[in-house]
Amino acid sequence: MADTQQTPPLASQPKEEALPKLSMADYRVYNSMADGMNAYHNHFRQTWTTLYNACMNNKRPSNLSLRQFLGLGLDFCHHLHIHHTIEEEHIFPVLAKKMPAFREELELLTQHKQIHQGLDIFQEYLADCKVGKNELRMGEMKGLMDAFGKVLWQHLDDEVRQLGAENMRNFWSLQEMRRMPM
Repeated sequence: MADTQQTPPLASQPKEEALPKLSMADYRVYNSMADGMNAYHNHFRQTWTTLYNACMNNKRPSNLSLRQFLGLGLDFCHHLHIHHTIEEEHIFPVLAKKMPAFREELELLTQHKQIHQGLDIFQEYLADCKVGKNELRMGEMKGLMDAFGKVLWQHLDDEVRQLGAENMRNFWSLQEMRRMPM
């Protein structure tokens, strides 16, 4: 026999009242984490672009020796790993207390895992090239970067957007923002 009982509709969430416009000073406080994070992320974007353009052009930048180019790629991998480790151990746990996007089971940490699946393979390839175990092939390098590039770039944008003033003010007071670990 079919169940004729219907579930009641979900209760409507009360519309949040529009928050008042932030003063410039308050905006700077609320946006400070986004600004700081974006500075780090811009460095990653710039290095990625240098590496990826070399792959697209099938030649490394003329101002970098092979050793320097491989070093740039390995530094990128190392710095991104350290950046994510600091976020996961020191920043995200604080933010996760009030912000669901920073909880372990949700998007931003899932993106970290997806990035590192490809990043670890990319790093191993570059290390093998540096010691002569593999010959650097730009097409192969591009394929390795393509494996995690889309999620990396999405993550860089998503994280800064989550840390932006208009979002942060929904979760944190000015006093709490001033005590943030970043």
